Amino acid sequence: MASVKDSSQTLLLNIITKDKEEEVKIWECDDYPGESPDMASVELAGSSQTLGLNVTMNEEQKEDIGESADHGETSNSSEQVETFPASGKKHQEGTKAKRSRHCPHCEESFPFPSYLERHLRKHSGEKPYSCSVCGRSFSQLSGLNVHQRTHTGEKPHRCPHCEESFPFPSYLERHLRKHSGEKPYSCSDCGMSFSQLSGLNVHQRTHTGEKPHHCPHCEKSFPFLSYLERHLRKHSGEKPYCCSDCGKCFTTSSHLTSHRRVHTGEKPYSCSDCGKSFPFPSYLERHLRKHANHCV
Repeated sequence: MASVKDSSQTLLLNIITKDKEEEVKIWECDDYPGESPDMASVELAGSSQTLGLNVTMNEEQKEDIGESADHGETSNSSEQVETFPASGKKHQEGTKAKRSRHCPHCEESFPFPSYLERHLRKHSGEKPYSCSVCGRSFSQLSGLNVHQRTHTGEKPHRCPHCEESFPFPSYLERHLRKHSGEKPYSCSDCGMSFSQLSGLNVHQRTHTGEKPHHCPHCEKSFPFLSYLERHLRKHSGEKPYCCSDCGKCFTTSSHLTSHRRVHTGEKPYSCSDCGKSFPFPSYLERHLRKHANHCV
């Protein structure tokens, strides 16, 4: 350990060795004329190594040292200057390695106890952070902070292509596929691609025949939620789609679209034999039977 003492003329360094204390002069005004007394170096006499010591003091530090001397403090209470061996970095790295915390349940290890503590919640299932609004719990504070956006309405993730913003990065990532046209999820049966994994999962029911949405009023079930919602209107009598021309209402939007052709005169269904057009598929089917009867 070395200590620095300051006098009006000479800056001294006390070198405390195993056997005795030696006082070495670091800097004296007359020795280095014209140079700043703020920086100094010393070579230890009788030693095979050179101790490079930079002593940097600003004006406030100089005043502090001077005040200590005025109050009669001894040199042992003066500023302390610590020196480290060249192998200090390796020593610190070794100490850090020793401080690594290993998970007792898996092979992962962590440099800090707090990291290990957080990781252990994955094994224990502990969720100490609870939402004050809905009571949902989370193992990490960051998870709670993100979840709270569902209550606050905060949407910090903005789309660079339009004005939409989203509460979570995954929502933004999914939205960006609308701009890029990317469809990374492909059906292994028919090759049809989807921008969302949920879209692929729903589509695959057309191949598997799965119908997970059951009607609570009858025995029917449906592969898609929208199909069930449409079916339920038959039980409730709800007709949310109304014609703006005549006020007639329908259970589905497709029925309203077909009805509006009565007012617009649109006839999108054409006969391939005579070219005659009709507003509804049923009208075209009835017309085609006439051609079939003539052929017979």
